[in-house]
Amino acid sequence: GIRISGTNAEVMPAQWEFQVGPTEGIDMGDDLWVARYLLERVAEDFGVVVSFDPKPMKGDWNGAGAHCNYSTKAMREKGGMEHIEKAIDKLSKHHIRHIKEYDPNEGKDNERRLTGCHETSSIHDFSSGVANRGCSIRIPREISAQGYGYLEDRRPSSNCDPYSVTMVIVKTTCLED
Repeated sequence: GIRISGTNAEVMPAQWEFQVGPTEGIDMGDDLWVARYLLERVAEDFGVVVSFDPKPMKGDWNGAGAHCNYSTKAMREKGGMEHIEKAIDKLSKHHIRHIKEYDPNEGKDNERRLTGCHETSSIHDFSSGVANRGCSIRIPREISAQGYGYLEDRRPSSNCDPYSVTMVIVKTTCLED
């Protein structure tokens, strides 16, 4: 089945989100696409409109992202923080490539969301930090404290192609590409 791990209301009026995972590799894309389809289909039955647009309404509130929690085996083992930091360094060197892969319009949709306000970094700058919801890559506080775990890439847009997101993260962090 689809691994739905959570749901919650968001800041923008009538905005809700759901989390898919944890999953391994390409299963993430399969689960997210099927979950999106099911959401659209159920919403249709109830006359509810669904939007995957990263900023469907102008206003002083957060947009919608598809944050990606990512790890390798080495990141999840003792001493994993070193591998997390190396991955972040690699990601920092390919920021523009990632922005272009993280929304179907090569960053144009995400420009309205990644403003540097509302718990986002600027689309033009790469940043990382511990427990910082306003940066490109966040390391959760508990991960930093235990010294291993995962990183959260906060840049993918809510309308992203999850296969493209997975591809570019793996290429950058694992394949030295």
